[in-house]
Amino acid sequence: MSKEIHRCGWCGTDPLYMAYHDEEWGVPHHDDRHLFEMLILEGAQAGLSWITILRKRENYREAFDNFDVAKVARYTPAKLEKLMANPGIVRNRLKVAATVRNAKAVLKIQDEFGSLDSYLWQFVKGLTIQRKPDDGRLVTTPESDALSKALLARDMKFVGSTICYSFMQATGMVNDHEIACYRYKPLRALGKGA
Repeated sequence: MSKEIHRCGWCGTDPLYMAYHDEEWGVPHHDDRHLFEMLILEGAQAGLSWITILRKRENYREAFDNFDVAKVARYTPAKLEKLMANPGIVRNRLKVAATVRNAKAVLKIQDEFGSLDSYLWQFVKGLTIQRKPDDGRLVTTPESDALSKALLARDMKFVGSTICYSFMQATGMVNDHEIACYRYKPLRALGKGA
């Protein structure tokens, strides 16, 4: 008889959600392209469900040149109009324009800090924040507030504190797996946080 695997309650039974939970969510990521992708996708989610974005993720990668920051930063108004006609992404004009604006800000961050990774991870002192039994269901933290404020000051859009916290969860800056989840302990060891 096989032992049942306990996952975080939010991932349900959708195979796409389960794969995202099992393989990606909460794993510390340090690749600038991936970090940019997740920042954009978390912003695209605003007002929608994450499963909606996950189902469109490959379309986003294709539409936005696999989230190549330098390419996205050079998008023209004509390219933005083409994106607005793409049914494979969320066709919200403000979110699409924010992707280009945010790419330009990321290029400046990379120039100033060497990488997007080094800039973002400084908000958690380079270590994954570990969930505690009494944390409950957080949607913002002082760290996500600070990250949001800093990104907004750099003229980025769709980077409010709740979006930043979701981004931090997704990229392993926070290990927010439920403590009973089978992924919690391995990621706690990987994240090396206190």
